[in-house]
Amino acid sequence: MDVIKGEQLDVPDAVFALRLDGKGGVSDIANDTVFDSEHPCWLHLNYTRSESQHWLATTALLPDTVRDALAGDSTRPRVSRLGEGTFITLRCINGSTDERPDQLVALRVYIDERLIVSTRRRKVLALDDVISDLNQGTGPTNSGGWLVEVCDALTDHATEFIDHLHDKIMDLEDQLLDQEVPPRGVLALIRKQLIVMRRYMAPQRNVYTRLVSERLNWMDDDNRRRMQDIADRLGRGLDEIDACIARTAVMADEIAQLMQESLARRTYTMSVMAMVFLPTTFLTGLFGVNLGGIPGGSWHFGFGLFCVMLLVLIGGVIWWLRRGNWL
Repeated sequence: MDVIKGEQLDVPDAVFALRLDGKGGVSDIANDTVFDSEHPCWLHLNYTRSESQHWLATTALLPDTVRDALAGDSTRPRVSRLGEGTFITLRCINGSTDERPDQLVALRVYIDERLIVSTRRRKVLALDDVISDLNQGTGPTNSGGWLVEVCDALTDHATEFIDHLHDKIMDLEDQLLDQEVPPRGVLALIRKQLIVMRRYMAPQRNVYTRLVSERLNWMDDDNRRRMQDIADRLGRGLDEIDACIARTAVMADEIAQLMQESLARRTYTMSVMAMVFLPTTFLTGLFGVNLGGIPGGSWHFGFGLFCVMLLVLIGGVIWWLRRGNWL
C-alpha cells in the first residue's frame, strides 16, 4: 500500500483539510505528514471551485470510477464498494436561513482506512457538529468512527426537521378543530416537504443498513452496532413521515369539507334572503311601471303607506320562515 503524504493533499481552495490524531482531535496537515489507519486525513472540498475540480480530476489517490461522482454527478443516496475504499452519497437537511430546508443538500464521500474525501456544493451544516467535536477532542478517532459520526449528525438534523413538521401539523389540526382554515399553500408545502424527505431518507436508511452488512475492514463491531442504531432511528423517522403524510391527507379532506360547508351556508343565506325579498321585489316592480291607474298615485300618503305595507310583508315572510325552521 502506497504511503499518502500531505503534499498530495495540497488543495489551496479546499474547505478544510484535517488529520485525525487518533485521540478524538485533529491537527493541521503539513507537506511531510504521513497518514495511516490510525491517523487518517479528511479533505473536504467544494467541487464547484476550480482548484478542487482540478485535484479531483488529476489526483492518483482516487479511483477513476469515483471522480465524476465526487464532482457532483451523484445525487440519490447510495453506497458502492471499490476495492479497499467505498463511495457513499448521502443527503442532509439544508438548514440555511435563506433557503428552504426541504431542498436537501448532497454530501459525497470516498473513504478508506487512511483517506476521507468529501465534496459538496452547498454548505452541510451537519458537518459543523463533527468539526466541533473534533476541536474539543471528543470526535472520531478513525475512518469508521468518522463515518458513524457524520451519519449520526445527518440523522439528527433529519429527525429534528421531521419533528418540526410534526409540530406544524399539530398546530394546523388544532386550528381545524376551531373551524379555522389555514392560509392557502401552507398544507401543500408541508406535504411536499414530507414527500421529498420520504423520497431521499428511505434509500439513505438502506445505505446505513448496507454499511452494517458490508463488513468493511475499517469499521469495527462497535461502529457497525452504532450504524445499525442510526438506521433504526432513521427508520422510526420514516414511520413518522408516513404517519404525517396520512394526517395531512385527512386534513385536506377536512379543509375541503369545511370549505364546502361554508359555501353551502352562504348559498343557503342568499337563497333565504332572495325568498324574503321576492314578494317585495314583485310589488315594487309592479308599482314601478310608468303607466296610469297606479293605486294611490295621486294620494299624498300613498308612498308612505306602500313602504309600511312592504315592511309588514317582509315581517310576515320572516315569521313564516321561522315557523317552518328555515331560519
